[in-house]
Amino acid sequence: MSASTDDDRMRAVQVPEAGGGFEVVERDVPEPGPEEVRVAVDACGVCHSDAFLEEGQWPGVDYPRIPGHEVVGEIDAVGERVDAWTAGERVGVGWHGGHCFTCEPCRRDDFIACENGRVTGFDHDGGYAEYLTTPQESLARVPDGLAPDAAAPLLCAGVTTYNALRNSGAKPGDLVAVQGVGGLGHLGIQYAHAAGFETVAVSRGTEKRELALDLGADHYVDSEATDPGTALAELGGARVVLGTAPNAAAMESLVGGLGVDGRLIAVGIPGEPLDVPVQPLVQQRQSVAGWPSGDARDSQDTLEFSALRGIESTIETYPLGDAGTAYERMLDGDARFRAVIEP
Repeated sequence: MSASTDDDRMRAVQVPEAGGGFEVVERDVPEPGPEEVRVAVDACGVCHSDAFLEEGQWPGVDYPRIPGHEVVGEIDAVGERVDAWTAGERVGVGWHGGHCFTCEPCRRDDFIACENGRVTGFDHDGGYAEYLTTPQESLARVPDGLAPDAAAPLLCAGVTTYNALRNSGAKPGDLVAVQGVGGLGHLGIQYAHAAGFETVAVSRGTEKRELALDLGADHYVDSEATDPGTALAELGGARVVLGTAPNAAAMESLVGGLGVDGRLIAVGIPGEPLDVPVQPLVQQRQSVAGWPSGDARDSQDTLEFSALRGIESTIETYPLGDAGTAYERMLDGDARFRAVIEP
């Protein structure tokens, strides 16, 4: 991590206002509250959800705001009521930026569904900076074997795909299809393979075929050359289709490939609604669902499993001052496959 020019100041990239782009600024190093920690940032991933902040599509944001919710770093300081964490520990901070502990979902330990939940980089400043402060309940421990830059996207893209698959109901040997071989999909394929699923990668064209097979796919379906739903049906029908590419038509084309009790689980979010026939869902007990990433413990599970099985994100790295470039490459779909900022 690059050092600040002054011990009390830091460099950061902020969105000054909705639609205002990104600007490099110098700010005071934040002080942690009583139940917060301060993290010296080593790496922060750039996520498509950052567009909600930059474009002003997220309600209740106080601008200027520092984005970034895929953060890996080291605890630099702790608040006076923090006992479980100490300075020097390697930690990650994801989308889940804290919860209230008192609402009905929290009382059932369903923290990602907290009615008053906070989102890192939206409700408080995120990781496009040299330092950030965050509630202690948002922290995940990072295994020693994971490099910060490759680990950072696991705090969002990783936990989203891993958590969706492990809660999908699929069992080892079941047919699981991953729609899209991109920022989410290239991780989903690795997790599906490591979990023992018969893994199918679905993408347009043949450009990503060899990559998908190298990542662990047992089959590759070119959705330009064949109907992907028919291809899955010929393989026996999918127990799960993980929809990672935010394209409604592409997801719809796979519904016909679901088997009995099959589920389409969307983790990528298209801009338009899905149009799905209901009769096959009823006849085959199929369903269409979504999955929203996970809380800090889910993120830690993802990191630990990734370290155990050697799963990493494929990344491009950028210095803090080039955050705008990294964001544009992500937004245009040019990044291969995740862009990561290194302050």
